[in-house]
Formats: sequence, structure tokens, C-alpha cells
Amino acid sequence: MTVDGEVRSETDPPTAPPPVPAPVSRATVLAYATVAVLLASWVLFGWLVQQQGLVDSLGEGLGAAFTLLLIVSVVGSVRQHRRD
Repeated sequence: MTVDGEVRSETDPPTAPPPVPAPVSRATVLAYATVAVLLASWVLFGWLVQQQGLVDSLGEGLGAAFTLLLIVSVVGSVRQHRRD
């Protein structure tokens, strides 16, 4: 059997088009940009002002970023659970 120029077996189920992702709001993009600037500022502050070393400053910044990601994940899970 041919579908749109493709040869398919009779037992192959038809493929559905991939889902279209929801657009990201401007507020979300602005929040992500603000967090990125704050984290970069935190790293530079620790490195240049507090003189604590680049590796230590990057570690603090990455720790803060992962903590924020964990918080966002938990909040998203709770919100999804309440909708269901």
C-alpha cells in the first residue's frame, strides 16, 4: 500500500503528526532571562568581589541553578497533580 509516496505494510498503523508544542509566554522568557542574569552576577560577585576562586564561584552558581530547577520541578508536579 502506498501513502504519500511511501510503501507501507497493511499491518502498519497510520502515523499521527507530531504534537505542536505550546508557545512560551513572554513572562516565562523574561523570568528565565532574569534568573540567568542573576546567576551569572552571583558567580561574578563571588569570583571578583569576594575573591573566592573561579571554581568555587561556579560551584555556588551551579548549586543555586540546580536548586531552582528542583523547586520549579516540584511546583510543576504539584500543579499538575491538582489539575488531574
